[in-house]
Amino acid sequence: MTENVKGPASYFPSIEKTYGQPMNHWFDTIKDKLTLPHMKIVAFLKDTHGIGHGHANAIVAHQLAARKG
Repeated sequence: MTENVKGPASYFPSIEKTYGQPMNHWFDTIKDKLTLPHMKIVAFLKDTHGIGHGHANAIVAHQLAARKG
């Protein structure tokens, strides 16, 4: 059986297809910004890289959750 991916990771295939970069590229792009508030990092991705709000939010939410452990 295949388990459906849920949460922010469910956006990853679409993010990779839309922006032409693997997820590790986006994770590396924000790794030095993870001490900023969530929405500041989302704004960075939107303003600097042209990523849509939902996709940017998914990237940030996943990385902040992973950071918390």
